[in-house]
Formats: sequence, C-alpha cells, structure tokens
Amino acid sequence: MTIPKVEEIECKSVLNRVAGMGFKWSANPYRGCAHGCHYCFARRYHGFLDLNPSEDFSGLVFAKINAGQVIRQELRQPGWKRELVVVGTATDPYQPIEGKYRITRAILRALVDYHTPFVIITKGPMIVRDIDILSEAAQNEGCRVCFSIVTLSREVARDLEPGTAPPMQRMKALERLRQAGVTAGVLMMPIVPALTSDLNNLESVIQAAADHGASFIGTGLLRLEPGTRDHFMRYLETAHPELLPKYKALYPGPYAPAFLSEQIGRLVTVIRQRTTIPERLPEQMGPRPLQPAFEFAKQ
Repeated sequence: MTIPKVEEIECKSVLNRVAGMGFKWSANPYRGCAHGCHYCFARRYHGFLDLNPSEDFSGLVFAKINAGQVIRQELRQPGWKRELVVVGTATDPYQPIEGKYRITRAILRALVDYHTPFVIITKGPMIVRDIDILSEAAQNEGCRVCFSIVTLSREVARDLEPGTAPPMQRMKALERLRQAGVTAGVLMMPIVPALTSDLNNLESVIQAAADHGASFIGTGLLRLEPGTRDHFMRYLETAHPELLPKYKALYPGPYAPAFLSEQIGRLVTVIRQRTTIPERLPEQMGPRPLQPAFEFAKQ
C-alpha cells in the first residue's frame, strides 16, 4: 500500500448535479482515493483534470478543507428542496485521511442540520466514528449506508483493492450500524469476472451480509470506462496475464455481455432468497412536508 500525497484545496461547491442516475445530487469530500481499487470507475474522472488515472488517482488525494462550510451555504439556499444526496460517488469518504480532516463528518452534520436525506458509499470501517450522526439521521429524514464488499478473501481483496481495510472489518462495521438502527447493506459492485464471480465467493459475501444484519444486497458487474479500462488492463497484464486475452474479448466496450450480467443476476437472486436479506427496502427516503429547511436548520 502506497501512502498518498495529500493536497489541501478549497472548493467553490460541494453539491454536484447528477444526470442519468437514480439520484440527483452527490457530494465528495475528497478527490482521488488511497484505496487504489484497480476496478474503480472513478479513475476516469482524474483524466478530466489532466491527472493520471493510474498513479495520480491513489497517489495524490485532494482534501476539500472548506467543504463543511460550503455545503452549509448551499443547503441554506431558499431553492434547496432537501433532495437525496449520495456521499462518496467518486472517492471513498472514509479513506484513511478522514481520520485527520473529518471533512465527511462536517458534510454529514450539515446534511442532518438541514434535514436532507443521504446515502453513503464506503469501504471504510472508520464510519463507526460517526455513528452518532448516522443514528440521528436515521430517526429523522433518513440515511442509508452502502458497504462496498466484493469478496471476503483477504488475499483477493489485497490484490484488487490494495489500500482497503480487510473485508470482515467492513462487515463488523455494518453490524454496529445496524445495531444502532441505521439502514445499512452491502454492494457487491463490481463483481469482477473470473476473480470474484465464482459461486463460492458470491455465496460467502451474501451469507456474511445476512449474518451481520444487512438491510439489502446490491450487485453489478464490472464496467470498464475509458481511463479505468487502460489501468485495469495493465493491472491484469502484471497480476493475471492469463486473463488478459479473455478480458479483451469479454470487454470490447465498457460493459460485459448481457448474458453474463443476467446469469450472475439470477444466481445472486437464488442465493439471496436463502437468507434473511429482504428483496427490497420498504421505506422511501425523501424530504418530509416541512417548512423550507433554511428557516429552521441549526446554525
């Protein structure tokens, strides 16, 4: 694991408008990610900034040190409708430097103060430090935590996502959040063909999620967008050269063939049905019919 260089920056905005997804807003406390997952789709965004999607993505992390103040300014705007915000779409909000900067905590505190529901996506068990805020959110506008766990094998995890905490630490963090009344589950995203797509791996992750009280399980196959694709193919060339020809055939574009996605989807459904994990979450998060948040948010 390489310790990244951290550069402190000031941002002009935190809330990002999202198109083509199941949500309209995202927020990312950092740019770049020390976890260094070889499959991470967010690598491509570094290319938009004239940064290297390989070395710079995990070797240089930008900390948005004023994000807590900026998002409060955005949330207090009269036009803010308290729509769902997803935290951690392009970087892990609980990567190691959050222990020092606590930028994610500042963002979550602002979202709770301004009565805005949110979802967190993370591989970081450090999230349990903010269990007080998450519990408060769960009792009000609502929050969900999605733990990204693609395997329980420490060896496979070290190979695919070298900077992350061991998978079972994430499962234990999930269990702590569930005990505190927070809606939390597992995202097996991405499922990596030939590396995490075997039956034993799928069964072990889904069963462990159920054993630790997961509220949901989500899955999705690896996609290789420009930037991520080049990095991932170089990774395969070094770590799994025998898979490189297969991947070039399987991924002529960003997505695997539909038949493979459908096959794994059916398999996941059968495995999940053997567990206590519900098929879908009953509650819908969203703003309640209250007066505008800026009029009564905590200052």
